[in-house]
Amino acid sequence: MRVEDRAGVFWRWWTAGTTSLVGSAVGSVALPLTALTVLDASAFQMGVIAAASYVAWIVIGLPAGVIVQRLPLRGAQVGADLARAVAVASIPLAWWWGHLTVAHLVVTALVVSFANVLFDVANSTFLPSIVDREQLQSRNSLTSATHAATQLSGPSLGGLAVQALGPVPTLLVDSASYLVSAALLRTLPASRVDVPERWPPIGELIREGWRFVVHHPVVGPSMWAATAMNFACGAQYALFPLYLVRELHTPAGLVGLLIAIEGVGALVGAALTPRITTRIGTARALIAAGFTTVAGAFLIPGGTGWLAYAAFAVGSIIFSLGTVVLSVTTRTYRQIASPPDLLSRVMATVRFVSWGAIPVGGLVAGTLAGPLGARATLFVFAATLACAPLVLLFSPVRHLRDLTDHDRDEAGSARQTTTGPTEKMAARARR
Repeated sequence: MRVEDRAGVFWRWWTAGTTSLVGSAVGSVALPLTALTVLDASAFQMGVIAAASYVAWIVIGLPAGVIVQRLPLRGAQVGADLARAVAVASIPLAWWWGHLTVAHLVVTALVVSFANVLFDVANSTFLPSIVDREQLQSRNSLTSATHAATQLSGPSLGGLAVQALGPVPTLLVDSASYLVSAALLRTLPASRVDVPERWPPIGELIREGWRFVVHHPVVGPSMWAATAMNFACGAQYALFPLYLVRELHTPAGLVGLLIAIEGVGALVGAALTPRITTRIGTARALIAAGFTTVAGAFLIPGGTGWLAYAAFAVGSIIFSLGTVVLSVTTRTYRQIASPPDLLSRVMATVRFVSWGAIPVGGLVAGTLAGPLGARATLFVFAATLACAPLVLLFSPVRHLRDLTDHDRDEAGSARQTTTGPTEKMAARARR
């Protein structure tokens, strides 16, 4: 594919994702407000809804890599978009017919969750096929910056739309965005891994991806750090609307603005990631990002009155900045270090573990928030977040400036010694 053709494919891919992200950001405000204001959901029910939005990573996270490897990547993304559009549109229909329940919201969240798993794995696997290796860091940074911009604008628009239309009709915006995304993705060239004459057993393929990740001295610790982060994120997804509406008595428009404000940190983090990693190194940036998220998480539930709003906003910015730096850096390294035939399974394995922590965090947070309250529970999860930088400090990452330094060190030792299983795996990753 010519350079100009690859650029055109990328920008159509990017436009599809951006459209979908804006709709999802609007829905991220409308759905919990539907549960809280229309159905009067309890703290535990809010936790269940948040958990249902990510539980698919636990259920099909590992086999998702194998499934995606056997499907046309474009077709997997388009099918997932259509499934999400139908699921979200069912909420306004049920409401208009007078049959909307919390159980319906949970089922919808489950359907969207399963579609998200297949879409995200296919999407991450598709990007390296349309972008040169030298551009991966910048393209991943652009993707994260776009996500940050939609986080900044989408929830604000969602809050205003909820005030003008009500939370349930606003969900139609989310549904429409998936349809637009599917139409754009349908114009991309089909791309898939070469199909062998006979596929190995699914269990063997899953285990191969799992072994690569957990035994890799860099990919493994990075995954566990992301898991600690996402555990705290799951609690935040479940508790932020509850904390803002029930404890701070925040108006709907301001709820959208405060939830959106983390987009400022994400946007800054995405813009600065290439500069930060170049200046201090990718490995050191990971550790610094881990401690940054801890500081932000402790600040979020602080203060009272208007100071509580300020603490929430500043803490969210700091937290999201650190999260984006870690996310962009580790995602780029995985795309470079993983063999092409393993990439979808590596992505699925990492997200199975790290994103699987999100629903667990949501359920635990919903359970604790009943007796402790949302504010105290947020402080508890901020303390658990300290595991993120600590796991990196107690790994080989601590001794590196850049993550790729490990690959060069392994290459040098491999030329002088007979390779064992771990060295063979690292050598294979470099090919």
